[in-house]
Amino acid sequence: MPLSANNPSIKTWLNVPENSDFPIQNIPFGVFLTRDDIITIGTRIGDTAIDLGALHQLGYFDGIELTDDIFLQDSLNDFIADGRKTWRLVRNRISSIFNQDNATLRDNAEHRDKILFGLDEIEMQLPVDVGDYTDFYASKEHATNVGSLFRDPENALLPNWLHIPIGYHGRSSSIVPSGTPIYRPNGQSAPKDGSGPGFGPSKLLDFELEMAFITTAANDLGKPISINEAPEHIFGLVLFNDWSARDIQAWEYVPLGPFLGKNFASTISPWIVTLDALEPFRVEGPVQDPEPLPYLRQTGAQNYDITLEANIMPENGSESLVCRSNFKYMYWSMAQQLAHHTINGCNLRSGDMMGSGTISGPTPESYGSMLELSWRGQKPVALNDGTTRTFIQDGDTVVMRGYCQNKQVRIGFGECTGKILPARNLEF
Repeated sequence: MPLSANNPSIKTWLNVPENSDFPIQNIPFGVFLTRDDIITIGTRIGDTAIDLGALHQLGYFDGIELTDDIFLQDSLNDFIADGRKTWRLVRNRISSIFNQDNATLRDNAEHRDKILFGLDEIEMQLPVDVGDYTDFYASKEHATNVGSLFRDPENALLPNWLHIPIGYHGRSSSIVPSGTPIYRPNGQSAPKDGSGPGFGPSKLLDFELEMAFITTAANDLGKPISINEAPEHIFGLVLFNDWSARDIQAWEYVPLGPFLGKNFASTISPWIVTLDALEPFRVEGPVQDPEPLPYLRQTGAQNYDITLEANIMPENGSESLVCRSNFKYMYWSMAQQLAHHTINGCNLRSGDMMGSGTISGPTPESYGSMLELSWRGQKPVALNDGTTRTFIQDGDTVVMRGYCQNKQVRIGFGECTGKILPARNLEF
C-alpha cells in the first residue's frame, strides 16, 4: 500500500508554524481530553489537535473497515491491534482530508467546530495502556561508558554484549505522560565506612535520553517473530526518559539488575510518531562485529536518523542544552530487539513498549545521561545561569526533544518533560 501521506509536496489548509514538528506529513496518534471533558483518540497537524472520534462519527472514514468506537476509547491499543494496513489507510485518509485542495471539511464550519481543537483546549493523556515494558541496553557507546565507570575501560563490555541485545523487564504502571511531576525516590544506598546501608532520598538522580517503540499483538505464545517481519509489528515511537536513581541502583542491581532505582517513574512524549512517517529517515546502523547469529542478521537500513537533545531547566530559570545525540547511533536496531525479544516464544501484545536504553553518541556532548556527562560526578556540567549539575536537583525540569529533518520535511516528536519534586517525607 502506498504511503501517500508521506508526499513532501502536500500542503494543508490548517495553519502550520515554520519548523513545526507536526506537518501534514507526520500525522502522529495520541489520546487527549477535550474542552468538553471527553477522552478521544486524535492526531495533530501544526498546533491543531484533531478529534478522530468526531471525524469518524461524521463519516470521514467511510470505506475503511473500522469499528464504530475505534477512536472513542481511552487508549490506542485496539487501533494498534488492527495492524499496519489499517494504520496506513487511516493516515492516508487524514492526509487527504486536510489537503489544502480538499474542501469537504475545510468549508464545513459546523464540522470543524466539532473536530478541531487548539492545544490549549486539550489535555494529553497516556496514549497506550502499557501491558508490558522492556528496557534495552542497546547503545554501544553508553554501555562502554558505564562499563568503564564501574569496571575498567579494558573490560567495559561484558562478553555477551556484542552477541545479544541486552534487556530487562521494567515496570509499566509507573510510565507517565510528559508534564507529569516526579517525586524524588527514597531508597537504600551502599554502606559507607563499614556501616549498614544508607537510606533516604536519592542523591544521584539522573535522566536517560531514550526512545521507545510500541508494538502490535504480534505473535502467539511460543512463536518467534523473524527479523524480517519485525518492522511490520512496530506501530511507532515516542521520546522516553527512563529516570534513574543511580545510588539506589548501584546498591541493588547485583545480581538481578535494575529494580527500585528505575521503576519509580518513566516519562514519555504523548504523540506516537508512526514508523511509516519516519520511513524517509532510514539509515544504516553501526557495523556489527562479530556478525550476529542468523536470527539477528538484518538487511538494509534499519536505523533512523533522529536528532535528540536533553535540556535542564532549573526552577524559575531557563533551559540549558546538556546533550545532543542521535537515534542512528544504536548498535542494536529495533528490528533486532524485537526479534531477540521473541526468539524464545515470548508473546507481544498491542501497546507493549520497548525502551531503547540510553542513547549516547561518540563524543562527550552526545552522552545521554548525567552519569556519563558528569563522568560519575567528577566533571560538573555548567548551566546557562552559572550553576552546575552533576545530577538532577529538586525543582529541575528535564526537557527532551527529537526530530528528523531533510531538505523537504521535518518530522518531530514534540517534548518529553518532567519536573523533579522533593522526596515525600516518610514516617516509620
